[in-house]
Amino acid sequence: MGSIWEYANPVKFSQTVSRFLLPVATIAAIATVVGLIWGFFFTPDDYRQGATVKIIYLHVPAALMAINIWFMMLVTSLIWLVRRHHVSALAAKAAAPVGVVMTLIALWTGAVWGQPMWGTWWAWDPRLTSFLILFLFYLGYIALWEAIDNPDTAADLTAVLCIVGSVFAMLSRYAVNFWNQGLHQGASIMRAGAVTGGDTEEKVSNVFFYPLMMCIIGFVLFFVALVLLRTRTEIHKRRTRALLARERLA
Repeated sequence: MGSIWEYANPVKFSQTVSRFLLPVATIAAIATVVGLIWGFFFTPDDYRQGATVKIIYLHVPAALMAINIWFMMLVTSLIWLVRRHHVSALAAKAAAPVGVVMTLIALWTGAVWGQPMWGTWWAWDPRLTSFLILFLFYLGYIALWEAIDNPDTAADLTAVLCIVGSVFAMLSRYAVNFWNQGLHQGASIMRAGAVTGGDTEEKVSNVFFYPLMMCIIGFVLFFVALVLLRTRTEIHKRRTRALLARERLA
C-alpha cells in the first residue's frame, strides 16, 4: 500500500479524482434527494414547532458542513505550511467557496426557523454571532487568495488566516457550551435520543433522525465531490499559468 502523501503529486491526484468523482457525486445526489423527500413529505409535523421543524433537513447539514469545512481547510493549510504540498493548499482554496454557500444556507434557514420560534429573524446569540463572524472569515479568506498574485505567498497568508478563523469555527460549534445564555439550543442530533443542551432534556425522535442523517450524508458527499472537482480545476489552472509564464520567457 502506498503512502497517502503520493496523492500530493498533482498528476496522481487528478487521476484518482477522475476515477472517484462520478460515483461520489451520484451517491451524494441520491442520498440528498432521498433525505429531503423523506424528511419534507414523509415525516409528521412536530407537536410544538409544527411544519417549521422540517427546515432541520437543510439547516443542520448546512451548519455542520460550514463549521467542518473550515476545519478541513485548517488541516490542509497546516499540511501546506509543514510539508509544502501544493495540492493541500489548493484543496483549502477549493473548499472555501463551498463553505461560504453552506454558511449562507445555514444563516438563511436559521433565520426562517428562528422567526416563528423566537419571534425574531436575528438575535445576537453567541452561536449566531460567531457563525456570522465565521462567514466573514470565509469571505476574507477568498478575497486574500484573489488579492495576491504569488500563489505560494497567498497560500502562506491564507493558512495563517485559517488558523485565526478556527477560533470562531470552534465557537460556532461549542458556543452553547461556553455560554449558558442565548436562544440557540445545544447539540441534540448526534445520535437518536440524544439530549439537548440547557436544563431541559429532550430527545430527537427516530422519525426525524433517520432522514436527517441521510441529508447529512448527502451534504458531506456533495462537499467531497465539489472539493475534488474544484481542486482538480485549480491544479489545471496552476499548470496553465506556469506554461503561459514559460512561453513568455522563451
